[in-house]
Formats: sequence, C-alpha cells, structure tokens
Amino acid sequence: MGKIILAKSAGFCFGVERAVKTVTDQIEKCSPDEKIYTYGPIIHNDTVVSDFEKRGAHVISEEEMASVSPGTVVIRSHGVTKKTVEDLEACGHHIVDATCPFVKKIHRLVAEYSEKGYKILIIGNENHPEVQGIIGWIVPGTEYVVIGNEKEADELHFSKGEKVCLVSQTTFNHNKFQELVEIINKKGYDMFAMSTICNATEVRQTEAAEIAAQVDVMLVIGDKNSSNSRKLFEICSNKCDNTFFIQTADDLDLSVIQSIHNIGITAGASTPQKIIEEVQKKCQQRILNKC
Repeated sequence: MGKIILAKSAGFCFGVERAVKTVTDQIEKCSPDEKIYTYGPIIHNDTVVSDFEKRGAHVISEEEMASVSPGTVVIRSHGVTKKTVEDLEACGHHIVDATCPFVKKIHRLVAEYSEKGYKILIIGNENHPEVQGIIGWIVPGTEYVVIGNEKEADELHFSKGEKVCLVSQTTFNHNKFQELVEIINKKGYDMFAMSTICNATEVRQTEAAEIAAQVDVMLVIGDKNSSNSRKLFEICSNKCDNTFFIQTADDLDLSVIQSIHNIGITAGASTPQKIIEEVQKKCQQRILNKC
C-alpha cells in the first residue's frame, strides 16, 4: 500500500498568518459603514483574497487609492514603498501595517545603510512586490542593483573596495543565494552582507527537497502568483521527475497517481490549511480505492 508524506512546514508561514489575521480582525471590528481595503492582494492566494472580498475587504491599487472613499487600508505581507505609505496617509486613509516583520527588517537595513553611503545589492526578483517595496526604502539617489542569477552576479559593475550592503528577498532559494554570494565575495567589495531569507523559507525548501527525493510523485500546492511556491516546485523538480504544481484539489489529475506507491505533498507559505487537507484527502481516497 502506498503512503503519503506531508511536509510539516507546508502552509501559512508566520508572516502570512499574521497578515490574514490582521485583515480578519479589521473586518470583525469595523462597523458596516466603514471601508476596509488591502493595498494589493494581502497574500498571493486567490482563494483567500476572494474570501476577503466577499466579506467586505476590497483590494485597491496605487491608481485607486485617491479615488476610493477614505477607510482602513491593510498593508500586504510583502510590504510597500515608503512613498506608498505617505501617499495613502495623504489620501486620508488609516493604515494598518501587516508587512511581514522579516520584510520590515530589510526595509530598515537598506534605509540605514543607504543613509551611510553604501550601495545596495538585492538578491531576488526585481518584479516581485516584496523587492519593489524594499527598493522604495532605499535613500533616493543611492545606487542599487537587483540580481537573481549567476550571469547577473558575474556582471556586477560596482568598483573594487566600494561599500556594498547585500540583502535578499525573504523567499529566495537558499542554495542559490549561497552560490551568488560566493561569486560576489570574490569581487573585493567592502561588504555588509546579511541573508534575509526567512528561516521558515529555508526549512520549507530543505524539507521539500528531502521528501521529493524519496517519493514517486511530488505535489506542490500554491497560487500561480506565489513566488515561494514556484521556487518549491523548482526545487522538487530537481529531485523528483514527477513533480506537479497545483492550486487546489480540483487541479489534481488523479491519473498521475494511478499506479504510484509514494506521494509527497508540500505547499507554499500562502496556501491555506483547508486546501492542503483537501489535496491530502483526495490522494488518500485514491490510494484506498486501489487496495
């Protein structure tokens, strides 16, 4: 009989759980005539965002902040730029900050070191909301670079001996981060470097790789827009050829586990426990039906 190995670290991380609770608390405490918004999707999960919309917490964008009625705006877990905070306040909104504390730490670091005259080097995806938010806390006029691969690390143009502050996106691949730092260390910068990948991300990635290496099929559950879920898929794919990325139990094609003995399951930091349980239950039913 086959078995299912569910990653202990699967599902909401501390920062996401905190953000979701923050929105829930605001919905419960505000009167019916008060407006509640989240600046951008509170987390990268369509199911959670859709549920909040139904309960009255609406997503607004930068373009909409001035046109909607003043209300309470919950800042998403990924964080926003300093200017965004100032603009929201100028529009008359009350701000409740649900930025992940680990992301806030990066905001403080880049602000502090850019103030000291350091150039800022960010390892991550420049288009990700978290990285865009980090950039927005760098002192204006400071030179900064975002890199995400070896080629970009090799081509770094900072001069030897320059003061450089290095940080990383909290959900970046831990092993890839180490590889890029090795390249950068050879360039002779006067560097302050800190791995700002959160511990939960490192644990989740390590556990996912270990499980993927010992199963026939690996399922990664996450939203299509979730960066950390996509990284889990990449890591698991390197260990297990039969790795599949799904958003909900409805996406699971049961034919892929038809004659499978062992199934591994992990999930991104924005994946609700309910969805994980539904996928696990569907896999268990398939195994029982085969017996």
